[in-house]
Amino acid sequence: MPMPAQEIESLIADALPGAVVTIRDLAGDGDHYAAHVVAPQFAGKSRVQQHKLVYEALGGRMGGELHALQVTTEVPT
Repeated sequence: MPMPAQEIESLIADALPGAVVTIRDLAGDGDHYAAHVVAPQFAGKSRVQQHKLVYEALGGRMGGELHALQVTTEVPT
């Protein structure tokens, strides 16, 4: 069963308070998404560490409920 975009957004926003999360359905199938996350928690972290925080926020749903997620991250300006 595909994971709704709103659920992905909520999981990330809950794990990273103050984050601005934008989710796009890349294929229109509810299985392939892109997430753009702007969060203060990313300050001073490498891109890999930033992405890890996003994937951790999904609580192990990657590869199961959520098939594919393209992640871009940035620190607020």
